[in-house]
Amino acid sequence: MSPGPDDEDRAGPGVLPAPPAVLAEVFSADRLPLVLEYAELLATDGVVRGLIGPRETPRLWERHLINCGLLAAALPADASVADVGSGAGLPGLVLAIARPDVRVTLIEPLLRRTTFLEEVVDRLGLTNVTVVRGRADAVHGTATFDVVTARAVAALDKLATWCMPLVAPEGALLAMKGTSAEDEVAAARPVLDRLGCTPAVIEELGRELAAEGAVEPIRIVRLSWADPARVSLPLRGQRDPRGSGRGATKKKRRKS
Repeated sequence: MSPGPDDEDRAGPGVLPAPPAVLAEVFSADRLPLVLEYAELLATDGVVRGLIGPRETPRLWERHLINCGLLAAALPADASVADVGSGAGLPGLVLAIARPDVRVTLIEPLLRRTTFLEEVVDRLGLTNVTVVRGRADAVHGTATFDVVTARAVAALDKLATWCMPLVAPEGALLAMKGTSAEDEVAAARPVLDRLGCTPAVIEELGRELAAEGAVEPIRIVRLSWADPARVSLPLRGQRDPRGSGRGATKKKRRKS
């Protein structure tokens, strides 16, 4: 596809603009065809099936795909990654495309979304992705991950409660946040202390590209365990990770 220079300006809801040049600085050349195909699926099936709003397609590149692609640089080599509340695959599918060395588990409770995710995984031939239908607490006690990601899922206090039980002792939760990051960290501090997290670190990714005026940098809140040695799989999701010995707590199901 070779759209003209004015195509992006004419793009309206449901119409995918031409990919910006900065895309090649975020994704390697061999992964670009997969990014382009995924973008087309989001702009067509994703809109028709209500996974993204039609008004999002004109800004799909900068606000969503490039935004999520910047997060790929924060992943350790060969990491196991869980993306909580994957929705249409942002950021989980983007990370799997950008980083074929990592193993990504997409955790999403809604059937229509997991159906779409499975179809995209099959269509793109992604062998490093597993789709799990369920909430984060459905996975508690069954597996831990080097990195847990989340984007536009919940405020940080709730997000940490749901996601930290999935974080391996030496792993981290990377929560994509915007301008509210500092306020959310301050509001969540009592919960983070109770869970046994290190002080939250706010990181900014994509500064170099932002300096060129190509994209907006993204902000992530990084959370880790304060005492990894005291975090064990049977304990997490059941007791205080600091080992307070308070016994198992009942889980409340969140409404869909």
